[in-house]
Amino acid sequence: MGILLKLLTFPVSAPIDGVLWIANTIKDRAEAEYYDEGAVRGRLLELELKLDLGEITEEEYEAAEDELVGLLNEIRERRAAEQGS
Repeated sequence: MGILLKLLTFPVSAPIDGVLWIANTIKDRAEAEYYDEGAVRGRLLELELKLDLGEITEEEYEAAEDELVGLLNEIRERRAAEQGS
């Protein structure tokens, strides 16, 4: 009965399954990019360079640095939780 049901619902379920797979793949890729510690460290270095070149003020630097350091802490906590489970 299970195989027959799958065959009968295939024209409807296959596109839905495909869309869900694509959405999950995009979500996983976006999370991997967002939680990439190397990329965040690169953004911190870029931020420091902008400060040194006078492209941003000290206040802008500190605000952006706080955000990036917070993200680094979040990445480390997430990685520790993944390793713990």
